[in-house]
Amino acid sequence: MTRRRAYTVCTVAGCPEYTTGGRCDDHRREAERRRGTARQHEREFRTAVLAHDPLCKLCGTAPSKHTDHYPLSRRELVAAGRDPNDPQHGRGLCASCHSVETARHQPGGWAGRDGG
Repeated sequence: MTRRRAYTVCTVAGCPEYTTGGRCDDHRREAERRRGTARQHEREFRTAVLAHDPLCKLCGTAPSKHTDHYPLSRRELVAAGRDPNDPQHGRGLCASCHSVETARHQPGGWAGRDGG
């Protein structure tokens, strides 16, 4: 015997739509659209940091092409409950300086680090 799902009214005030829980489909989609995706937040971070630092913060001569979380890493910011996509936590680096910093502070790359 199959169980019937209990339907309730959408949790958004004034919405008469029925749902199996929480928001109706229309309000769920709207909330997701407003919240945005992780990729959108990363893009906004990169754009803001590169606009703030058009030249590499380390060598000062080459154009910034990469963004780097500094002085705390992305993992450290998340662990501290801070927004890693806030541009104040980033700096612009040229490709060469970014490679040197990554090799120095993250051997094996970002995913290769143990624990964070």
